[in-house]
Amino acid sequence: MTTGADEVARQALAHADALYNFARWLARDPVEAEDLVQEAYARALAAAHQFEPGSSLKAWLFRILRNAFLDRRRRSQREADYVEELEAKSEPPETVMGELQLAQIRALVAEDVSAAVQALPESFRTVILLDVEGMTEAEVAGVLGCATGTVKSRLSRARAALRERLAAYRP
Repeated sequence: MTTGADEVARQALAHADALYNFARWLARDPVEAEDLVQEAYARALAAAHQFEPGSSLKAWLFRILRNAFLDRRRRSQREADYVEELEAKSEPPETVMGELQLAQIRALVAEDVSAAVQALPESFRTVILLDVEGMTEAEVAGVLGCATGTVKSRLSRARAALRERLAAYRP
C-alpha cells in the first residue's frame, strides 16, 4: 500500500459507524449491513489510488457502499423488501409510571418514524438517510451518481412524503 493509500485507510475508519448505519437502512438486515461495510472497505482499499485528495472521502465511501449494495441486489435478481423489526432498546424503567409512559410514547414515535422511512421508495430513502448523515446535496449527488437538482427534487419529495405520513405528530 502506498502512503496515499495508508492515509485513505486511516481516515476511512472514522466513517465506519456512518457507513454501517447507511448499510443497515439499505439492506434492512444487520448481518448483511456488516458484510456490505466490509465489502465497501475492501473495495475502497483496493481502489485507494483512485481517490482524489481534496474531495470528500465520506461521499466516496458512501458511493462505494451503495454500489456494493446495488451489485448484490442485481446479482441475486430479487428486490430486497425486508421489514426491519424494532427491538426493545431497553427494559422498562423501574421508576414512576410517568417515565414508563414517556418511554412507551418514544418507542411508538420511533417505530412510526422508522416505518415511514422504510415505506419510502429506495431512491427517496437513500437521499433522506444521506441527508441525515450530514452530507451536502453535492456530496449526495456524488454518492448517487446523479445531478444535484435530482437530489434536491428527491429530497423535497421524500420530506413531503414523510410529513404526510407523520402528520399526526404535528402540533
